[in-house]
Amino acid sequence: MLGSTHGTLTTDFRARVEACGEHPRRAVHSTAGSPSEGVPDLDVSGRPLHADVPDLDRFFRPESVAVIGASDAEGRPNTGITRQLIAWAGRVGARLYPVHPTRETVFGLPCHASVADLPEQVDLAVLLVGDPLPVIEELAEAKVKFAVAFASGFAETGDEGAAAQARLAAAVRRSGLRLLGPNTNLNAFEEFREDLDGPAIALITQSGHQGRPVYTLQELGIRLSHWAPTGNEADLETSDFIAYFAERPEVGAIACYVEGLKDGRSFLLAADRAARNGVPVVAVKVGRTETGARMAASHTGKLTGADTVVDAAMRQFGVIRVDGLDELQDTAALLARARKPKADGVVVYSISGGTGAHFSDLATEAGLRLPTLSQAKQDELHQWIPEYLNVANPVDNGGHPVGDWRGRKIIDAILADPSVGVLICPITGPFPPMSDRLAQDLVDAAEQTDKLVCVVWGSPVGTEEAYRTTLLGSSRVATFRTFGNCITAVRAYLDHHRFTTGYRSPFEDAPRTPSPSYRKAQALMRPGQQLSEHAAKQLLRAYGIRVPREQLVTSAAAAVRAAGLVGYPVVMKASGPQLAHKTELGLVKVGLTSASQIRDAYRELTDIARYEDLPLDGILVCQMVERGVEMVVGVTQDQLFGPTVTVGLGGVLVEVLHDAAVRVPPFGEDQARAMLRELRGHALLEGVRGAPPVDVDALVEVVLRVQRMALELGDELSELDINPLMVLPRGQGAVALDALAVCR
Repeated sequence: MLGSTHGTLTTDFRARVEACGEHPRRAVHSTAGSPSEGVPDLDVSGRPLHADVPDLDRFFRPESVAVIGASDAEGRPNTGITRQLIAWAGRVGARLYPVHPTRETVFGLPCHASVADLPEQVDLAVLLVGDPLPVIEELAEAKVKFAVAFASGFAETGDEGAAAQARLAAAVRRSGLRLLGPNTNLNAFEEFREDLDGPAIALITQSGHQGRPVYTLQELGIRLSHWAPTGNEADLETSDFIAYFAERPEVGAIACYVEGLKDGRSFLLAADRAARNGVPVVAVKVGRTETGARMAASHTGKLTGADTVVDAAMRQFGVIRVDGLDELQDTAALLARARKPKADGVVVYSISGGTGAHFSDLATEAGLRLPTLSQAKQDELHQWIPEYLNVANPVDNGGHPVGDWRGRKIIDAILADPSVGVLICPITGPFPPMSDRLAQDLVDAAEQTDKLVCVVWGSPVGTEEAYRTTLLGSSRVATFRTFGNCITAVRAYLDHHRFTTGYRSPFEDAPRTPSPSYRKAQALMRPGQQLSEHAAKQLLRAYGIRVPREQLVTSAAAAVRAAGLVGYPVVMKASGPQLAHKTELGLVKVGLTSASQIRDAYRELTDIARYEDLPLDGILVCQMVERGVEMVVGVTQDQLFGPTVTVGLGGVLVEVLHDAAVRVPPFGEDQARAMLRELRGHALLEGVRGAPPVDVDALVEVVLRVQRMALELGDELSELDINPLMVLPRGQGAVALDALAVCR
């Protein structure tokens, strides 16, 4: 992780703040969304398109604070909290007023009997009471801006506690104040080091203890500006703090420990604001497994969300998800402090061929690009490195050059290569004096370059002078303890800048008004019912999605006539509102080529439906489409994010391979294509074993049209399943062979 801040980085950061340069942030704090002029701030379904940014300045830096339930009686829990709050108020320059009905003074300060007796309107009230609900009305009458509730026993305890939290949240909404908690802690009032400079990490946690590793980074010289312990989020939530921190010019990165999201839409809007401002958000989000999800719910009482959707939504809006707290601290520290990359090429430089090969394998597998250095650059390096050693990348110096003047020459030569944006030097163990000289050369070189220099100090001891003083004392070298954390952080660093360069908010292009397709589709919807295949295909037609030539018939004679019009060979299928898995029931007949086969198939299909007591609206006689790749495209409703769009390999493979990608609308063509690249079976779209490439453009178009359906019909469409969508060879389009739609 990066060390203390000195010299060039401090100057560079101040210049960026003044000029709003490298990170495109504004110099003035905004307290509201920023819709385009004249453009409605709601999408077609009435949902907001911009994150509200709460003005939390008076929360973190109040001018006056009231402590409700203050105490100085020894042995009482409130006494220690009161003492800490008095110290914190002194640090931030706030006037503090103890409030207690039976005390005249608390720690020598005049004590007031009630909120109504306070001598001024206060910015922040800290509630040291078991039940904060009765106090909320008093705070509202006193026009208090913010309150913090430490009390537990709310949604984290079950249904009864959830009901109590709902009452508290309703009272807060009526009051007009903003509440942090309940079930929160004192982390917002920690002491932050004032002697550190440069871009800072802002920390958000739903479990205070999980934020300790990031808070402790201050001891290694990493600045921390804020800590928001959100607790149960009855009012203020993670999203509010992300949106606020994304507007703070001193914040270089936002680190989050998230157990459950209160509202998926608010989270995406906040992440979008951070992306537009170039502020990286790094998050640990628990709930990947069923066990983790249960534990998170018991702790915070909120939905964790289907993890595949959460993961996709974070990736879609540039939130960097990591697994461990060590990854959280290392990645956030690097992203907060490192300058924008000049190139995405990574060079691994080591004193051992084995070390370089090992690290390079891991880095390449993780997706980092290790370019082969040019022959001219290799010739230059061989001035100082023996000819028999590899210098193409990784660069192996053999050990001896690091002990003299050659070491710095090698480092400078690598950093001068225009294809190199990151230099990583893994030092698996100390070997003084050469390791000391190597560390110093790396630090000195880092001070003279605008490229990222990373060191992995692999010693388990961590007390060596080269590590504690030289590396951690540098503001320009990013120092890690493990290969994995270094690779994770560097990949996040490059991905973040790639993502935010030219970033355009997908919310800017979200539809504001219903399309003509929506008006057609509304007439087809049947609230609370599953549509027949025929009706579901009409729904697709309304949105311009191609379906086969087909006719719905109610007699064998009509079926024969329809087959002649559709063109042999044909497929015949039963169509009814309760039919989901027709193939398993024998309700699909394919490859029919004659009138006699048509009549027999009609009789068999209707007999099966009658035997199974399945109501039909008729039999579909369909064009047979054979040549292509079967895909599935659909819409489902997520508890946190609302309608989501899925694309994957279709037919029977969808249930066997579970190879699918998910996005939360709105999204553009770039995200639709990214969904396809995520599929393990993506190669099928390019053509395998002699098969031609398929019409990917047509597939992308279907995904975008389905997204439009999800946005416009989100409140009316519970589920849509196009399976299979037959994607034909390039230039021939895509055809929805079957469809299932369930109305809400």
